[in-house]
Amino acid sequence: MTNHTLAGRRILVTQADEFMGPVLCEVFAEHGAEVIANRDALIEPGAASAVVRAAGHIDVLVANLALKAPSTPALEVTEAEWHDVFAALVDPLPRLVAAAAPDMVTRRSGKILVMGSASALRGMKRASTYSAARGAQLAYVQAVGVELAPHNVQVNAIAQNFVDNPTYFPPEVQANPRFQERLAREVPLGRLVSAREDAQFAAYLCSPAADCFVGQVIPVCGGWVGR
Repeated sequence: MTNHTLAGRRILVTQADEFMGPVLCEVFAEHGAEVIANRDALIEPGAASAVVRAAGHIDVLVANLALKAPSTPALEVTEAEWHDVFAALVDPLPRLVAAAAPDMVTRRSGKILVMGSASALRGMKRASTYSAARGAQLAYVQAVGVELAPHNVQVNAIAQNFVDNPTYFPPEVQANPRFQERLAREVPLGRLVSAREDAQFAAYLCSPAADCFVGQVIPVCGGWVGR
């Protein structure tokens, strides 16, 4: 990849101050993109379409949706927790796509990338609500990806875990000896994937070089998925 990989592309990044948002905006700009960094909450039903309208023409939508993951035992999950997590992570996704994709279909050009989580790809204790919501994102990407592919619109997801980011792995967590032991025990890489490594891969998926990827859920996890 070169510094001009995304030249001329207008990329909308949602929740740009959370999760992978800051580094995505930085790396996309380095590759020549015009980045529209939106920081609005997308929980209200009309918020997603308003954000897309305000952005104007976009070549790429990056659905970067984040919420602090509850750690509630499955049998203690409340209706409110389930609702709140899905309202933040799942409900905005079809609204964003419904707002952005029609113009892409008309132009026969566009990409949608979901910054997701690998928590849905392997059972994790005390994460049933969060894992279910992240899993719904990935299933949605797979279904919509094959629908929009014939229109030359590529929809994909990065399913990540153990990737450095301020929302899920802040400095105080990384400094905890128990977390460092967990890294050594669970992650063959032996470290977090760096934020820039993840963002560089996202930049590739947003580029013309990745036009052959459609409806794909791609793990970026330091090597533990499937173990």
